[in-house]
Amino acid sequence: MKNKEKEVTTRKTIFQHALSLAKTPIIVALFVTPIRFFLELSGLPESVIFIIGLLWLSLVFAIYWGIKLYNEKHPYLLLLLSLIIFSPISRFPVSILWWIDTKWEIGTHYGFYFNNFAQAILNQVVYGSLIQIIPGFLLGSITLAIMRNKKTVAMKTNTIENE
Repeated sequence: MKNKEKEVTTRKTIFQHALSLAKTPIIVALFVTPIRFFLELSGLPESVIFIIGLLWLSLVFAIYWGIKLYNEKHPYLLLLLSLIIFSPISRFPVSILWWIDTKWEIGTHYGFYFNNFAQAILNQVVYGSLIQIIPGFLLGSITLAIMRNKKTVAMKTNTIENE
């Protein structure tokens, strides 16, 4: 019974840690999407505002998490959970902006592609999240591997120097 309780506690702790890692990126994302929307409304070309987006943001945070988590006990799980928490929440404002754009016929790119709110939610929150999670996890995993390799090389170097 104690092993099961310890496993549940460990799972809760891992989830809570992933949630705390995702908090700041979520807050940043909640500002990035409206900023991009208003920049588009101001007439800036898509090629200029393309760099301000959720995919780029998720890739930057995946690298950051890879650097930060390489010494953790379950770094790949924490990376994946953080992305799973962050991505759908960060995509929800895009669906809201789709609704605003179509309701008032504003004419931004947010209003393209979908016929109703359910389609916008499905495509933005579900598929859009996968577009963030998959490359984010790959890039974060590569970062973790590099950081862990650097740590191993440094430890071997220190061992050789101490002999």
